[in-house]
Amino acid sequence: MKDIYTKTGDKGTTSLKGGTRVPKDDIRIEANGMIDLLNSQLGLARAASVDFEERELIIAIQKELMIIMSHIATPEGIENTKILHCKELTERMEEYIDSVPSPEGFVIPGENLLSSQMHIARSTARTVERRLWTLNKTYKVKEEILVFFNRLSDCLFAMAVKHSK
Repeated sequence: MKDIYTKTGDKGTTSLKGGTRVPKDDIRIEANGMIDLLNSQLGLARAASVDFEERELIIAIQKELMIIMSHIATPEGIENTKILHCKELTERMEEYIDSVPSPEGFVIPGENLLSSQMHIARSTARTVERRLWTLNKTYKVKEEILVFFNRLSDCLFAMAVKHSK
């Protein structure tokens, strides 16, 4: 295993793919930090779920989040060979969303721990989406990634609703 710490970030910078150093508050780093937080929250939700198909969908989403992070951390002019699966996952999430009956009225989080965790992940996915749109003003974000995050928050809402019953 590589060293856990390198001390290269001690002065407030970090590396993008290819070694380009940027400030730790660069919007690309902020967006990836939010995606990392979302991934951790999804891990907690996955650990609490007993629905095999749901767990499989969540792990597929988590793996895709890692690929997306690598794309966000790749500066323009450098090729990222990691293949995105956003379109296929968006279709899977839409199928999941369509399988859950829509709630009547407003939904207030807190029915149980799993539903609440899904709501936390949903709200974090919305924050990621906003950060990516901010990033897109300066650095082009692939449209399929933007659509993926919009649908992801919908999917997590559906999971929260499903588990609130």
